[in-house]
Amino acid sequence: MSIAEQFSLAGRQALVTGASRGLGQAIAVALAAAGADVWCHATTVEGTDDTAAQIRARGRQAWQVTADLSDRSAAQQLATRVLDESRGIDILVNNAGTIRRRPATEFTLADWDLVLRTNLDAAWLLSQAFGVPMVERGRGKIINIASLLSFQGGITVPAYTASKHAIAGLTKALANEWAAHNVQVNAIAPGYFETDNTQALRDDAARSTSILARIPAGRWGRPDDITGAAVFLASRAADYVNGHLLVVDGGWLAR
Repeated sequence: MSIAEQFSLAGRQALVTGASRGLGQAIAVALAAAGADVWCHATTVEGTDDTAAQIRARGRQAWQVTADLSDRSAAQQLATRVLDESRGIDILVNNAGTIRRRPATEFTLADWDLVLRTNLDAAWLLSQAFGVPMVERGRGKIINIASLLSFQGGITVPAYTASKHAIAGLTKALANEWAAHNVQVNAIAPGYFETDNTQALRDDAARSTSILARIPAGRWGRPDDITGAAVFLASRAADYVNGHLLVVDGGWLAR
């Protein structure tokens, strides 16, 4: 098999959650550029209009689905619909997430629950729902979006940090069980990227300056910086990569 064939996603179907903008949109479009047809999830249908248009412009099929992933029942209903209407999901990207910033002394249980349900529970429910048929047919890729806060504690984001540490653990746990069935479960840990989640940090001149000072690349990441990692982990080139957290951070952790 040639290198080009190893990285091709032709004939595959993917589901990307949180595909309306930012990293999710970039990943969805990149998977399509590599040959996959993509189910694009957001909380509203209109949210994925631009993503779907970009995918179709590349000659691939795009389907738009909605769900509030902070609601466990909605996450399960999303899985049921896609399983019923697709020819089978080969690639699942658990990208959807949320963040709440507040000192730990003031952090509310409501915010804690919202972040954990969205970032962790939904990833678990979707991984299980799509992992069962992947295991049965002996092929599949699951890519979770972790974070630098899968390794570090962060500041004023206790629920987000807890959820991303848990995503790292879940990735390894599922990889241990499913690798023998040719289902690879891995994660990408983005560094500081220009997304909605980091808007508050970029708007804070002092925090932004201190963050940039630690990034050897000297800049915030852009959504396109993550696409190569996603295509790699979704492709046959990564068939022997299991339970790995691929850090894409401009060198932050090496500092």
